[in-house]
Amino acid sequence: MHGFIHEFDQLPRASSLAESRGSIRPDRGARLLLAEPLIGIIRNPRSHRNRGRELELANRPNLLVETPRTREALCHTLIEFARRGIDYLVVDGGDGTVRDVITCGEEVFGDHWPTLVVLPKGKTNALAVDLGLPNVWSLGEALDAVAGGHTIERRPMVVTQQDCQAGTAGDGRVRGFILGAGVFTTASQGVQKAHRRGAFNSFAVGLISAWVVLQGMFAGNANPYRQGTRMSIRLGRQRRPLAHSGRGGTDRRFLTFISTLERFPLGLKPFGPVRPGLKLATIDFPLRRLMSMLPALLAGFHKPWLEEMGAHRADADEIELALEDRFILDGEYFPAGCYVLRQGQPLRFVVP
Repeated sequence: MHGFIHEFDQLPRASSLAESRGSIRPDRGARLLLAEPLIGIIRNPRSHRNRGRELELANRPNLLVETPRTREALCHTLIEFARRGIDYLVVDGGDGTVRDVITCGEEVFGDHWPTLVVLPKGKTNALAVDLGLPNVWSLGEALDAVAGGHTIERRPMVVTQQDCQAGTAGDGRVRGFILGAGVFTTASQGVQKAHRRGAFNSFAVGLISAWVVLQGMFAGNANPYRQGTRMSIRLGRQRRPLAHSGRGGTDRRFLTFISTLERFPLGLKPFGPVRPGLKLATIDFPLRRLMSMLPALLAGFHKPWLEEMGAHRADADEIELALEDRFILDGEYFPAGCYVLRQGQPLRFVVP
């Protein structure tokens, strides 16, 4: 639940863990003894708003509370939750905790996921913004919402390692909601500095957006922030190359942002009109005129002539992304390489 995933093949596989502990089958007999829904809670004590605080209502008999310290322990916990036949799975943490849970849980729950409840306790909680959750949402309030029965669906991205030349997929894959590459990875260091100064969530997003604009407009061309990252972006099963303006070199992009979320902090619309699906936005090179328009682009503005300047948006069922530098998925670095992004199965989330 903390640290970096440096290689995909280091990720624990729930299927192999389950083999060592027996098949994953709900204990329906024990489940029938409870009159209330059985709720499993994954609590990340390192999340920003959980530090030094105890979980409320933890003594209820229908609440199974666990605080796994490693991803392998998380997989074991989810296997046990599946055997107990939980009805709801509460993720008490930030976006990174959600990423780890839905990644480890993919093989555990398969097509039979419990309904998810997110308690936004991290430094950044973009998923909570998309779901329309309160900035501060207690477990008691979330359980009241469970009783209300209101849910919405979201589909995470499935990011799979790929041998792009051979066209074959590897075993490693993760699931998440926001992927950034190029200057996005550099800007994340600024996010950490903003966090240390007490700026979180939408305020931190605003500060870093302003920082990217200033670097793009006023830094010299030799500045590493303006160099971009070598990357190849191909869309769809036909692997159609994404258009490039030619500015800054056709093998480089300044910024790439990919997500399946629909609503973003501060009401930003980086992909234009609000809609579901796998969406991409990229800037080829930080032309100063284009950087001056970045606030408008983030607010959803788009005209066909912007593509000639190097601002592109696209929707796709698949995206092949080859990078010579690391990328970020929901707040954590992942290594350079070639990946294929697709939408995962829909997950249901409880909302107020």
